Amino acid sequence: MLLVVDVGNTQTHFGAYRGEELLEHWRFATVRDSTADQLGAALRNLLELRGLGFEDLSASIVSSTVPALEPEWTAMAQRYLHHEMLVVGPGLRTGMAIRYDNPREIGADRLVNAVAMRARFGSSAVCVDFGTATTFDVLSRDGEYIGGALMTGIEISLDALTERGARLPKVELAAPRTVVGKNTIDAIRSGVVFGYAGAVDAILRRLYTELEERLSVIATGGLGHLVVPFTEEIHEVDDLLTLTGLRLLYELNS
Repeated sequence: MLLVVDVGNTQTHFGAYRGEELLEHWRFATVRDSTADQLGAALRNLLELRGLGFEDLSASIVSSTVPALEPEWTAMAQRYLHHEMLVVGPGLRTGMAIRYDNPREIGADRLVNAVAMRARFGSSAVCVDFGTATTFDVLSRDGEYIGGALMTGIEISLDALTERGARLPKVELAAPRTVVGKNTIDAIRSGVVFGYAGAVDAILRRLYTELEERLSVIATGGLGHLVVPFTEEIHEVDDLLTLTGLRLLYELNS
């Protein structure tokens, strides 16, 4: 089995593949001071809960936006899985041209999403990843990665609003019932969710104008389910896109 691990600033999403079949996947909160031993214990427990053998993980790959956790995952693979974990980063084959000023600046998760998106669409596409940050990653009509845009994630925006507004309450993210909120909590949800959906649509429309073509759009990320229903430009969501990209990158580099 192949273990694929996507370490984000807020959540870690990982899964086990047998060939092209995703057998199971899990999400848990990213804990930045986790050790290799703790990661190994958590992984073993989750696999056993689904009747999967820890010892059957014969290969692995990790993409991490948290620098401190990358060596812990690779150490876990060495200690418990007895192999070298492949790390997404400079020097890895992607199967596509990278037209970015400094390719080393591209976040590992953005690169992984682009690989999966290229496998699905081939060219002229954009992936919107709703995570701690919201990222837009674009493929040209020639299938090249040409960059994109980054904006503050919806949870960060909400936290900033309630932290800086002394009289504003902490609000749990949820779909707004109406645009006109009849109380402070509903008003905040309306402004944050509808406003965020509108901002995402605006960036996508500007991309179409700048590139002079309509792009295929796909969304992924843990918070996509909250925002996507209120957008006008996103019609396809794949929560497993990043895991698919990790599998494809492993296959390209093994």
